Amino acid sequence: MKKPLWQPNLDQINRTEVVNFIKKVESDWNIKISNTDDLWNFSINEMEKFWLSLVQFAELKGKCWDGPAVKNKNKFPGAEWFPKARFNIAETMLRRRDNADAIVFWGEDKLKYKISFKELYNQVSIMAQAFKDLGIKSGDTVGGYIPNMPHAIIATLAAASLGAIWSSCSPDFGVQGVLDRFTQVKPKILIAANGYYYNGKTHD
Repeated sequence: MKKPLWQPNLDQINRTEVVNFIKKVESDWNIKISNTDDLWNFSINEMEKFWLSLVQFAELKGKCWDGPAVKNKNKFPGAEWFPKARFNIAETMLRRRDNADAIVFWGEDKLKYKISFKELYNQVSIMAQAFKDLGIKSGDTVGGYIPNMPHAIIATLAAASLGAIWSSCSPDFGVQGVLDRFTQVKPKILIAANGYYYNGKTHD
């Protein structure tokens, strides 16, 4: 296909988050970045500066972000990002408590609904308390045999809020694929759906 199906106009481009981030990087380090290729080069050549700007731009909640941003950056595996930092993704993802849309879900033609930031926080809180009552603690694994839907996001954040590890399999993985993954990670509890929709059909 030679002609793009859609292309953003200049105003739409200038309102993107990546453009806002480029402006922050330029301001932070007194440099000029003309495009995303320049930004990529900056992220490689000035890795420390790039990640310090990104943490601030994303407003990541946590502590000890002051560095180093990358330890053993020339080793892979072996590189460590912010080795002194302490960070929980749930704290950042749940910082908003307003009625704006946090999740807009369309499940083919069967189900469509929205969850506000306030409702997301409340549902994650309820599930986290349930996990805690079941004995889930930091370092445990919670398994999800569940489709890609808001319930999976809620369970992920609930597990993360307790320091637990979330591992999931889509129901269309097949029996052996599911067994292979969960046998390795040994979840302490398993959340499962009793069915899912795909290609207009219901699957048990």
